[in-house]
Amino acid sequence: MTTPRTTGDRWTGRATATTLVAIAALYTLMPLIWLLFGVTKTLPELYGSNGFSPSAGFHVLDNIADLFRQDDGIFARWILNTAIYALGGAAAATLLSVAAGYAFDKFDFRAKEKWYALVIAGVLVPNTAIVVPLYLMMSNVGLTDTMWSVLIPVVVNPFGVYLARAYSSGAIPGELLEAARLDGAGELRTFFQVGLRLMAPGALTIFLIQFIGIWNNFFLPLVMITDNDLFTLGQGLFTWNSAVGQNPDYTRMVVVGSAVATLPLLALFIPLQRRWRAGMAEGSLK
Repeated sequence: MTTPRTTGDRWTGRATATTLVAIAALYTLMPLIWLLFGVTKTLPELYGSNGFSPSAGFHVLDNIADLFRQDDGIFARWILNTAIYALGGAAAATLLSVAAGYAFDKFDFRAKEKWYALVIAGVLVPNTAIVVPLYLMMSNVGLTDTMWSVLIPVVVNPFGVYLARAYSSGAIPGELLEAARLDGAGELRTFFQVGLRLMAPGALTIFLIQFIGIWNNFFLPLVMITDNDLFTLGQGLFTWNSAVGQNPDYTRMVVVGSAVATLPLLALFIPLQRRWRAGMAEGSLK
């Protein structure tokens, strides 16, 4: 029997949890809300008005047009570069992670668990800690200041291997693989036609995580790239922000550019969020 005290404690717990979630959501959304107001403003309004106050006019289209005209339209080039890094790197990292996770799960080989432990240890290493060694390696082979210096490092994703192995263990029955082998399919054909298809939700999760990580990656390109034509969006906006003293209008370009840079992430993430959450949930349970 539920006592009034138990009911009161339950409502108090729910109210506390709801309040904490609301505070966290507000804290997360406030920069985005400020950015949405900032996109509508002129440069004097950005400096002279409250950040969360609406603009006297609606200058979004003018601001976007100015953004893509700034510095001979270099912003469009930065978007293309970032898309190449993110799409190419995420696709290659996903395929490699899924293949490695599948191999660790379905094959037996010498010192398998030790190799897997070494891969998992890579999750504990901060990405910033290996950027300088990576730069030295790329410099020795002459790949610095090229797209390869950014693409090659992001292909390796230890967390993706972990997630792929966890997903493979529950998504791919061993009997199905044995049936494919009895039908004469080789290991590569079995992986691509059976394993990869069954691991599609997990692969999508890995792709989204890696895509977002590469799109928002700042430190690695900053170290590897000095050519303005190869900059990512983060690098380019950082460069403009550093030059505000020479050209105050760069402030407006940085605000509008930051808003535009979030649109591809929203366009990719929102339609796929259900499958992404399903993949994460299944991978954590299997």
